[in-house]
Amino acid sequence: MSKRLTWGDTEEIAVSLHEAHPQTDPLSLRFTDLHRWICELEEFGDDPQASNEHKLEAIQMAWLEEYQDAN
Repeated sequence: MSKRLTWGDTEEIAVSLHEAHPQTDPLSLRFTDLHRWICELEEFGDDPQASNEHKLEAIQMAWLEEYQDAN
């Protein structure tokens, strides 16, 4: 069984989000949508209520780097 992603896996979540939504500019998303998309990732396995603004912002910035590198 593979390791499930947690809120602390910022870079891995960012890569997964970019793979799932390659054309989406991460800065265009509201945090509520970002939270939902993270929780919907097949490999995500953490408590949805364990997130906070700081964690979401860190994931958003890591995803932005992935997005900018690809474009």
